[in-house]
Amino acid sequence: MSINRAVLPAPLYTAEQTRVLDNTAITQFGIPGIRLMQRAGHAVFAEILDRFPNIESLSIVCGAGNNGGDGFVVAALAINKGLQVQLVCVGKAEFPTQLGGEALEAWEKLQSVIGRIEVTSAGAELWGDLIVDALLGTGLTGEVREPFVGMIRQINRSNKPIFAVDIPSGICADTGAVLGVAVRADITLSFIGLKRGLFTSEGVNYRGQILFDDLKVPDEVYDLVTVDVFRTTESDLAELLPARERNAHKGKFGHLLVIGGNSGMGGAALLASQAAMRSGSGLVSLATRSEHVTASLTRSPEVMVHAVDSTGHLLPLLDRADVIVIGPGLGQNAWSDQMLRAALATEKPLVLDADALNLIVEKALFTQLNQKKWICTPHPGEASRIMDKSVAELEADRFASVERLQKICGGSVVLKGAGSLVSAGEVIYLCDAGNPGMAVAGMGDVLSGICGALLAQGLSPENAARLAVLIHAKAADYVVKQQGEIGLIASDLFDAIPRVINSKYE
Repeated sequence: MSINRAVLPAPLYTAEQTRVLDNTAITQFGIPGIRLMQRAGHAVFAEILDRFPNIESLSIVCGAGNNGGDGFVVAALAINKGLQVQLVCVGKAEFPTQLGGEALEAWEKLQSVIGRIEVTSAGAELWGDLIVDALLGTGLTGEVREPFVGMIRQINRSNKPIFAVDIPSGICADTGAVLGVAVRADITLSFIGLKRGLFTSEGVNYRGQILFDDLKVPDEVYDLVTVDVFRTTESDLAELLPARERNAHKGKFGHLLVIGGNSGMGGAALLASQAAMRSGSGLVSLATRSEHVTASLTRSPEVMVHAVDSTGHLLPLLDRADVIVIGPGLGQNAWSDQMLRAALATEKPLVLDADALNLIVEKALFTQLNQKKWICTPHPGEASRIMDKSVAELEADRFASVERLQKICGGSVVLKGAGSLVSAGEVIYLCDAGNPGMAVAGMGDVLSGICGALLAQGLSPENAARLAVLIHAKAADYVVKQQGEIGLIASDLFDAIPRVINSKYE
């Protein structure tokens, strides 16, 4: 029976958690380590044959650890199949003396299959139709050193398709950071535990297509290992935002108030309010500068727009609203400060974005947020100001960064970027949808509107945030499928958002 390894599980693991899974399967469930290695090699070779049916030769680049052992299994299978195999072993001069455990068993099995093993030294031309990266795996703890640096650069220069075994060599399994230099794979097949570093930071640029095989590890093994990072999936959307009852009315789906659109910045608030309507909020009001009222009525007559030039104008709107989104186009002047302080003084759930976050940092207002039901949606630049760290430091470990942000801010925090993360303090949710076309002005405003709409429909801040990130990203993917990435604009998502929410996305 064919296995669909493109279907990915929700839990994401660190390298250490994966080692615990592996060790638990071996010691408590009696699965020999060499059997797991053989299953890994068989899975890799099966995918190679399926995806490259006319392949005639392989260059398999192996290190001395278990990742290399997986490569030895692939080599034996390829030779038995009649393929030409170039085995490149990278390490000390007497390579076999470095081997131990299952890797040594796999080496000896390979030797028994083909007799004398022809090993190519590092630096030789890679002549296979496909390169299999079985060099370093998840055991790497520091920056890549020679001779591995040179080998990785050679692999990347080859202009051949590259299949990474478990993880591209040089990528940190825990953070997705490049440890000096890394293999840029076209396909990565991850085993037993799906590595979380493949889904964020630089990992997304080096992984290629991700596949997964649990190597037939029993479910009971996974029950014994605690995991706290999960992918948000379409099944979460169906579970948390079910179909509406036939007798539904607008009052059941909340009244959202968007506050923003200072002078010269009206577009951001209009994007947020229109996104909220498209995301199912029963009522949406917009509090903005008077010069933007006509534009709002013209663009989206469904939004109840109000000219708000002072706190006195805002207070009645705050009283009627169930949820508040503040920040899109808010600016950072006296009007902005008045609007923000009035919103913070309510007991209403909040979505805070853009200049609302900048003002909160500037005015040191975080103490007013920790007891509130709120969602904060910073991009890395805004998050770096909140944390008083550089963007580079923040991006080096996005999982640690979102945890720290949540401790500083309270509530539910969305750390935007490749592999957007959501944390409310206990579990981290990751979104692996989305595309580079989303790197354009206005996308964050659309996300804040979706977050507010889901809050208004009764979801918890944590669930509203993680579903909003998924809906936002999947809507962008839908549009890109139709027109491509370059030239995507924020308002392109409006027609796609209901398709995603109503499971019409294809």
